Amino acid sequence: MSGLKQELGLAQGVGLLSTSLLGTGVFAVPALTALVAGDNSLWAWPLLIVLVFPVAIVFAILGRHFPSAGGVAHFVGMAFGPRLERVTGWLFLSVIPVGLPAALHIAAGFGQALFGWHDEQLLFAELGTLAIVWWVGSRGASSSANLQTLIALLIVALIVAIWWAGNIQLHEIPFPSIGEVELPPLFAALSVMFWCFVGLEAFAHLASEFKQPERDFPRALMIGLLLAGTVYWACTVLVLHFNAFGEDKAAAASLPGIVVQLFGTKALWVACVIGYLACFASLNIYIQSFARLVWSQALYKPTSPLARLSQRHLPLNALNAVLGCCVLSTLGIYWLNINLDALIVYANGIFIMIYLLCMLAGARLLKGRYKALAVVGGVLCLLLLAMVGWKSLYAIVMLAGLWCFLPARGRTA
Repeated sequence: MSGLKQELGLAQGVGLLSTSLLGTGVFAVPALTALVAGDNSLWAWPLLIVLVFPVAIVFAILGRHFPSAGGVAHFVGMAFGPRLERVTGWLFLSVIPVGLPAALHIAAGFGQALFGWHDEQLLFAELGTLAIVWWVGSRGASSSANLQTLIALLIVALIVAIWWAGNIQLHEIPFPSIGEVELPPLFAALSVMFWCFVGLEAFAHLASEFKQPERDFPRALMIGLLLAGTVYWACTVLVLHFNAFGEDKAAAASLPGIVVQLFGTKALWVACVIGYLACFASLNIYIQSFARLVWSQALYKPTSPLARLSQRHLPLNALNAVLGCCVLSTLGIYWLNINLDALIVYANGIFIMIYLLCMLAGARLLKGRYKALAVVGGVLCLLLLAMVGWKSLYAIVMLAGLWCFLPARGRTA
């Protein structure tokens, strides 16, 4: 037994995963894919879901059979031993100084759009967001899940309202026939869109907190994946219909621009609030997942304060440690004026490496058709590393460095 409170149901799991996948991408990625591939992007989303399905199924099966707060690190440890488990955990945690400040900056950008915030005001907004994450996390996984389910409903409601007000008819959607699809722009769009489905690895850390993980975790994962893919496709239809994309237009302003066009400038705050909440949801699930990973790794030293749970069976000490790192990283990036866009690409390589390690663990632990799916998912991850190019060397060097400098150890608790 993990020690964490098992309180999540199916609907809460769907809300957690779907908002994790939508996150910072739902406002920007549809416009980016429309710019890259035009009408071909309408085929790219269904194709991407088909490609991601093997990876998602492996995550679902591993989470069903081996639910743990350690997530991918736990799967890797079962397959290849405690040393690689520790390396995988630290590899995931290495995203904190880069990925989380970038997501915070994107979330605070909606405050800039509404109120014209700059510099110190944006910094205070980012730190305030971390304070809210702490408050939500201190109330348990169920509170996070309920909040993120509400956010998912708000996102869906916004898209439905835009479709209704725009009087979009299915027969008007510019779906190219299969023979008319142009492959080069389609593949270019897929490389942009894949990052929308980074989030499965964070969701895996919550598997042990489901009331019935064997039944509800895989269902929540697959339903959440389909829901997020449907929302992204619907947003792409809107961007194409209203021609809300272009090299001279900010991608993240596409949906807010459509909202203003249909409902007036007074409705801009609705789009910005929902955009902020979507970013917050993604941040929240990652920070809560990081806290659970830190707690599970601290069980190697049961006397460590990070291995303790609160009276409500929550890893509060681990959560405080993760948030402390986030605060220091945010302040450091602000004072040093570091370009986050360049750093995010390197973080993406880390995510692909973690997915690859999970697929390798699945190929070792699973049997039959699930083993075959893990092999297919591993090949897909290798292709994605190749698409990242030389920047994927950062993830490879990090993996090798952690393997060399982190000593092997056995679990004592």
